[in-house]
Amino acid sequence: MGGVAEANGGGSTGLTRRRGCSCTKDDFLPEESFKSWGNYVSALRQTPARLVDRVLTRSTVEAEMEMKTRSGNEMKRTLSWWDLIWLGLGAVIGAGIFVLTGLEAHDDAGPAVVLSYVVSGLSALLSVFCYTEFAVEIPVAGGSFAYLRVELGDFVAFIAAGNILLEYIIGGAAVARSWTSYFATLCNHKPEQFRIHATSLAEGYNQLDPIAVAVCIVICLIAVLSTKGSSRFNYVASVVHIAVILFIIIAGFIKSDTKNLTPFAPYGPRGVFRASAVLFFAYVGFDAVSTMAEETKNPGRDIPIGLVGSMVLTTAIYCLMAIALTMMQPYTTIDVDAPFSTAFKQVGWGWAQYLVAFGALKGMTSVLLVNSVGQARYLTHIARTHMMPPWFAIVDPKTGTPINATVIMLAATAVIAFFTKLDILSNLLSISTLFIFMLVSVALLVRRFYVSGVTTNDHRNKLIACLVLIIGSSITTAAYWGISETGWIAYCITVPVWFLATAGLWFFVPQAHKPTLWGVPLVPWLPSASIAINIFLLGSIDKDSFIRFLGWTGFLLAYYVFFGLHASYDTAKFFDAKAIQEKVYSKVEEGQVASSATH
Repeated sequence: MGGVAEANGGGSTGLTRRRGCSCTKDDFLPEESFKSWGNYVSALRQTPARLVDRVLTRSTVEAEMEMKTRSGNEMKRTLSWWDLIWLGLGAVIGAGIFVLTGLEAHDDAGPAVVLSYVVSGLSALLSVFCYTEFAVEIPVAGGSFAYLRVELGDFVAFIAAGNILLEYIIGGAAVARSWTSYFATLCNHKPEQFRIHATSLAEGYNQLDPIAVAVCIVICLIAVLSTKGSSRFNYVASVVHIAVILFIIIAGFIKSDTKNLTPFAPYGPRGVFRASAVLFFAYVGFDAVSTMAEETKNPGRDIPIGLVGSMVLTTAIYCLMAIALTMMQPYTTIDVDAPFSTAFKQVGWGWAQYLVAFGALKGMTSVLLVNSVGQARYLTHIARTHMMPPWFAIVDPKTGTPINATVIMLAATAVIAFFTKLDILSNLLSISTLFIFMLVSVALLVRRFYVSGVTTNDHRNKLIACLVLIIGSSITTAAYWGISETGWIAYCITVPVWFLATAGLWFFVPQAHKPTLWGVPLVPWLPSASIAINIFLLGSIDKDSFIRFLGWTGFLLAYYVFFGLHASYDTAKFFDAKAIQEKVYSKVEEGQVASSATH
């Protein structure tokens, strides 16, 4: 790993690689606040003022684009819309469809699990539209972190980014554990036979999984060598995977019986939405594609086609697979561990279970690869702001990839996958992603309706009021759904409030910003609907996930107050001063040129 060379204690002016692999404090905390204990104590005393500054300060598109230079070397622009579609399919279609479909059909939704995929898919598609506009106009590796910095400020962006990184790590660990399970099925063994039982460890953390660690290591090697190479590997794996999925759909319909669709929704609407919240995990990953905007040849054309196209295809595939599964056998007999393999075995095609297991392995490998690429780019952009140590922002000059960030993120994934059972990991998923998607939708409304210096105070206040009503009515609707199983009166209030708030935003507040290349249609209705659906699905998630969310957010706040706040504050002020200095030099040079032209 390379070190970080700082030209100034207040911030990074460039990242260079030194010979050897030694690391020093300045590689991780090079800022002025950490030069000495005296400086650090002084910085802590200024915490309230600095926190207010970071909460109220919004970044700019130009600043986010400039941050690419802080990685020392630019990422290579090698990806087309075709690459992005396959990366999108590879990032999303994996463990979710193969692991969770049977569980939710059996326990929560019955054959109506197809409707659960429709609801989750609609929520994801609305979020995709919002992500696409941001990715086209801010084509950097930071993804939602960069978008939220520009519109909602540093503080909100950091909390959001910390949760999405955790979601990536936990999601990757869950997929790696599932990889071992399907590999065992392919070898005609039980998963327990491929794991090591450690009696000295606590229950749930004592089934050690060395295969999951090995898979993470192989994925890491592919991801650090080349983004284009990762895309090619994913392309081949996805082609095989799609072929197996088509087999599942076609063969499933051949062996289907429509009688198995009755009763269609045995657990009612609540079961459908409860399953939707869990199955949202099956759509997690598409945002990783938006982080590759910096490596896209033509972001204005390629990103909309790649993101929207892959999400539409994914939703259609999920619905067809869910219908095929529930028509092959009664929902009460679906196996919750390997539903598709067992289904073919029950209808007399035992040989097909091995083909399905092989396809699942291919899909999960693609998910791991694309997510490893995406999560590293999130961390890279966060490190460029110095909210995380700038050592993570280094881009290798030979491969054009962020090696340090990739290795660290996959190492964390491997450690968690080695110890933690899949059922524990599955309880930690979805909530962070839904929270991020909701924030991105809010950020898009802010971007469209508020521009500093353009929007009047009156219009700004109306925007704030409408946003408060949209979010507040959505939260109230979700809470009422969670606490009242038969009530309906509150919906007669909350739904009209959401509608009127959105209509008020559309009618009374003029749009201050028009997208130049590609924009979300039907603003503010589409982003507002995204906010409402994401919050509604959050209301269907269990309390343990919220406890985890609050615990992790508390840890992020502690890190931010003691380290990230001061590092990013020093860096921001350093670059602000540098920008002012460059403007002065530019004016001096222009004056000199003008002076010489008059003589």
